[in-house]
Amino acid sequence: MKLSVIGGGGVRSMFLAKSIAQKARALNITDLVFMDNNEHKLRIYGSMAKTVANRIDPGLRFSLTADPIEAIRDSDYVITTIRVGEDDMRVKDERIALGMGVLGQETTGAAGFSFAMRSVDALAGYCELVRQYAKPGCKVFNFTNPAGIVSQTLRDMGYDFTYGICDAPSGMLRTFEKLYGAPEGSARGELYGLNHLSYFKSVTIDGRDVLDEIIENDRAYTETDLRYFEKRLLRERGAILNEYLYYFYYREKAVANILNAPQTRGEQIAAINKQMTAELEAIDVERDFDKAMAIFERWYGERENNYMAAESGVKRQTVWRFDPFGKDDGGYAGVALKFMEIVRGGAPDSMILCVPNQGAIEGLLDTDVVEITCDVIGGEAIPHRFGRVDEQNLELIRRVKIYERLGSEAIRTRSRTRAIEALTLHPLVASYSLATALVDAYLEHNKAYTEGWS
Repeated sequence: MKLSVIGGGGVRSMFLAKSIAQKARALNITDLVFMDNNEHKLRIYGSMAKTVANRIDPGLRFSLTADPIEAIRDSDYVITTIRVGEDDMRVKDERIALGMGVLGQETTGAAGFSFAMRSVDALAGYCELVRQYAKPGCKVFNFTNPAGIVSQTLRDMGYDFTYGICDAPSGMLRTFEKLYGAPEGSARGELYGLNHLSYFKSVTIDGRDVLDEIIENDRAYTETDLRYFEKRLLRERGAILNEYLYYFYYREKAVANILNAPQTRGEQIAAINKQMTAELEAIDVERDFDKAMAIFERWYGERENNYMAAESGVKRQTVWRFDPFGKDDGGYAGVALKFMEIVRGGAPDSMILCVPNQGAIEGLLDTDVVEITCDVIGGEAIPHRFGRVDEQNLELIRRVKIYERLGSEAIRTRSRTRAIEALTLHPLVASYSLATALVDAYLEHNKAYTEGWS
């Protein structure tokens, strides 16, 4: 089986390589290709990923390429994780929004729309190559942010072989397993909502529902990503919240914290990546892999400890290490690999994906892409039926979903009017005048990518 990664020159490529290589034999993955159009980054981070994979499974045929057709040809599965415009464009995306007093977070905030304006055309191009060159039935797992609106737009364009993936829900479930000292994979969750805007209706460990226990457990607010919330909020919502809901329930705090911080998250990552890349390009990362790894661990550890720190004021304090042979925590590769594992095993199982609603949540359209617990049966994902959910939770979901619908239409038809309508309804913008200013600023910012918009 052949698996291809589009965007294989990213700084997180080693995580992908580790996850895939550790499960390659069990899943019969014989060929792995990392493709990136930034050959400089592919030489550094792709080479490090290849070294990691070769150490774990020397029999895995791993290649690097800048040719997307070569990467996609005869693929059984494709993972897309691209950043059109790279880090510097993200920094400007976020600063444009913050300059207007609007949250500038690249997925949940208004900046996500700017990122989507650049991402969708590139992803659609790769999807067309999948249609032409991949094996029949090839599935595409998209991790490119903002996964919600991007997944919606790709489905609206007819790419029904695409699934949005995110490691936030599975990552939270792993923290609950650690909280209980339970084995990996023992926590399951019934989750509904949208990408980065989802609610766990139940969490079970070894078949016992522990959701209410977790909400009342003080340790959960220091040892898991519930650290961003107050206990009473979760009690009122009757659910465990995706960590990105912090931006909606604590909007003014998030914006104030970011504005008061010396750097935005995007600026932190851009600075870290530039310094790390500069040090790595000065050495031969394959011949001096241990030195390269020490550089990577130092800088990436700084990046991880600052996750959501500017927005929430809460900084992690951990010593970060990358062990190629240590037990893999999955990440977003783990989501894609879980799908492959279920299909290969032949027995139905459940997992969380971004898929069309198809009546799963009352109050949404069948075609609305939602993030939801699904049963994977015969290579297809069927969402669990939640029916009528909490009306306050649904109201927020519906508001953001309307933004995503209109945003999808704007991107597909290159319509400034629809883009303004979309951001006007976005709960973190909620203003026609601000939406107009944002759209015009983003059209100018993205003018190299937005030909034909009117």
